[in-house]
Amino acid sequence: MLSPSSRSFSKLLAQSSPAAGAAKAARIDLHYHVTPPALIQELGAQPFANAASNWTLEQRLMDLDRNGVAAAMCSIAPQGDPLADASKSVRLARGCNEYFARLAIDHPGRFGVFASLPLPNVDAALREIDYAFGTLKADGIALFTVYGDKWLGDPAFDPVFAELNRRKAVLFTHPNTANCCRNLLPNVGDGTIEWGTDTTRAITNLLFSGTAARYPNVRMTFSHGGGTMPYLVERFEALAKSPKFASQFPQGFAAAAGKFYYDTAWTTNPEAMSALSKLVPVSQILFGTDFPYLTAADQLKGLKECGAFSAEDLEKIDSQNALALVPRFRV
Repeated sequence: MLSPSSRSFSKLLAQSSPAAGAAKAARIDLHYHVTPPALIQELGAQPFANAASNWTLEQRLMDLDRNGVAAAMCSIAPQGDPLADASKSVRLARGCNEYFARLAIDHPGRFGVFASLPLPNVDAALREIDYAFGTLKADGIALFTVYGDKWLGDPAFDPVFAELNRRKAVLFTHPNTANCCRNLLPNVGDGTIEWGTDTTRAITNLLFSGTAARYPNVRMTFSHGGGTMPYLVERFEALAKSPKFASQFPQGFAAAAGKFYYDTAWTTNPEAMSALSKLVPVSQILFGTDFPYLTAADQLKGLKECGAFSAEDLEKIDSQNALALVPRFRV
């Protein structure tokens, strides 16, 4: 895909009407993956040899409509570790972000943009933040939980968090596989166990490093119900009360973790939703599917049958909570 100039995108954005074509359904999917052509062209089809690359745009729109999803927030998935090659990451991140911006322009009210950053290249990431918000009018930033051997909350990423804090940005996070932890169990993919664990590592590092407290205006969302974090809360509470960390957690670990947002992708079962809903307020739970690996139909059935939520709660999870983060989807 050819990258249009900043001027071209600014012109397209000025000509587009945010309200035009907006769906009237209320549901917003905060965890929705699209594989831009730039990734397939650069990395080949093999890393994406699954449903991620097989859904046409028309099929996607039909699926959204069929399940009452008004808008989907586009982000890239970690399959193939798409931004791992430092020699390509700057160009690929820009190409992905521009593709998402064009989807949002061509289908007003249906798609939003979580722009990727070419971390761990901090200088390039700061330039991409400026372009994403200034030119592409992105709704937020998407980061992986780990880049090589550095998790979110590492001091190396402080300039990025400082800029996101200045902009009061929404940060969508998605797990990836750290250098330490690839293929730990034969025949069990990293996504089955490791990604839930890596989400927990990122949450832990952001809180116990003090990063979340230093940058309180960054509105952070975590995938898959916070990974394994809800099940380890007793250990985290004990650590937060220890002499080393007690001053950082005057109200305890749960109060600090309850300021983050968590999506429902892959966690709509009774066990996961019961644990998450007891740990954080319903206001912090967001509808997310991990499409195309799961669809909205899968997640809606699970949420209704898990027994953790009232009808009023489900309305909040469907869209009301998300609108606090992406208000342009109000109809």
